[in-house]
Amino acid sequence: MRKPTANPNEKLVNFGLIDLGRLALAIGFLVVIYIFVSGDISGTSTNSTLLVMAAVIGGYMAMNIGANDVANNVGPAVGSGALTLTGAILIAIVCEAGGAIIAGGDVVNTIKKGIIDPDLIPDTQTFIWAMTAALLAAAIWLNAATYIGAPVSTTHSIVGGVLGAGIAAGGWAIADWGQVQKIVASWIISPALGGIIAAAFLYAIKRSVYYKADMRGAAQKMVPFLMAIMAWAFSTYLIVKGLKRIDLFKVDFIVAVGMGLAAAIIVFFFVTILLKKKSDSIENTREGIDKLFMIPLIVSAAFLSFAHGANDVANAIGPLAAINEAVIGGAIATKAAIPLWVMLIGAVGIAFGLALYGPKLIKTVGSEITELDKVRAFCVALAAAITVIIASQLGLPVSSTHIAVGGIFGVGFLREHLTSRYNENIGKIRKHMAEEDNEDAVTIDAFIARFDAASVPEKKQFLKELKQKAIKEELSWSQRRRFKKAYKAKLVERSMLFKIVLAWVITVPLTGFFAAGLFFMLRGMLLP
Repeated sequence: MRKPTANPNEKLVNFGLIDLGRLALAIGFLVVIYIFVSGDISGTSTNSTLLVMAAVIGGYMAMNIGANDVANNVGPAVGSGALTLTGAILIAIVCEAGGAIIAGGDVVNTIKKGIIDPDLIPDTQTFIWAMTAALLAAAIWLNAATYIGAPVSTTHSIVGGVLGAGIAAGGWAIADWGQVQKIVASWIISPALGGIIAAAFLYAIKRSVYYKADMRGAAQKMVPFLMAIMAWAFSTYLIVKGLKRIDLFKVDFIVAVGMGLAAAIIVFFFVTILLKKKSDSIENTREGIDKLFMIPLIVSAAFLSFAHGANDVANAIGPLAAINEAVIGGAIATKAAIPLWVMLIGAVGIAFGLALYGPKLIKTVGSEITELDKVRAFCVALAAAITVIIASQLGLPVSSTHIAVGGIFGVGFLREHLTSRYNENIGKIRKHMAEEDNEDAVTIDAFIARFDAASVPEKKQFLKELKQKAIKEELSWSQRRRFKKAYKAKLVERSMLFKIVLAWVITVPLTGFFAAGLFFMLRGMLLP
């Protein structure tokens, strides 16, 4: 009996129904916010309508943060296979919401990064319009970036919105252009630092473990140090960035480093003992070593999500808290108290957006830029924590999104370089043995198999001898270039690189212009 073929239209219908279901849930969340906030403050003043509108926009912004920004924390763990997509989303929802509620703080900076002077805004009404426009512009851009599959910085999105709306409301003099220059510089600093540190860790692991004949013995010596570095980095990161708003954890950087060091020492001895007990079960292969990094990757995803929730919830609720302060207190504040309902909008919105639309960007970050195994993903996560710690002490306004994605590109380009160099060496061996030694293909293949199995020092010695034998061979620059190009490996998706970099570069100016336009539109609609 012939099996009926699938109907393509049926797939399209199912796909459309899933999309409609997500959209209905997202709209439902915003409707709940509208009903809750309007029922609480309805009829108090003319500005109450603006506050209700701002609350809905804040919820929309929070959902877009969850859909776009959270992918950087869990994407590498999913791409490497350490976590399933469902498991990653559940961990991220709990940790993001927990970070926002537990460590989001009681007070938030209303003007992100201090890029505008609110004293130059003429009145509270204009300030409310400006903050509303900034929030909406940032949210719409994040929505568009998620749709095209580009992980962008939510901080830069809200910075661009505040800058554009601020200039529209108070003129060019309102902006702190020195701070804007630092943000522009971070487009290069963030991914470069993340990429260099991630690639450096990956290369160190390759040299100290993967390039050894006894990988299991090398891993038993090296892995405890790596886990200790991870414990130090994430403990310090969590204290400095994730728990800084809790009074108990308001400590200076030196104390935070000391606490991280104590955690590192404990982890070092624990992992050393554990590896000795399980030494017989560790396979002397790359796959066997790779499995050792599964638990650290899951822990790092949880820590990064908690710290992200504590910090980046302010991108959604900062302008909302400022509007609330202006409505209730009638004043423009650079810092504002966060009512519980405002914090809940931010925390629940991030979790909701992640659950509904997060999988797309998680897949993009985890698998569409370059192939990640657990060791590579570990290096990316570690680079993210270390880079944020370094940057925060140097006063550099780096983006966690740029750092994580830069780390992925860093390990990808390192793989490309090492693979290309290996391919070139194999090409030289084949060329030399075929032309100089007149060996047949079977003999050459057998030799290359022995070459692959040799230790790194033995490989270096053979290549040195090969170079000496071929010293008289003269190739033109164009011939050498063609030879290298023939063995060039491409392990990083170039289209993703160009798309992401373009999205990063246009984020601040695009949201700025958009927010300015929205401000003038709101003012025109609401002026008597």
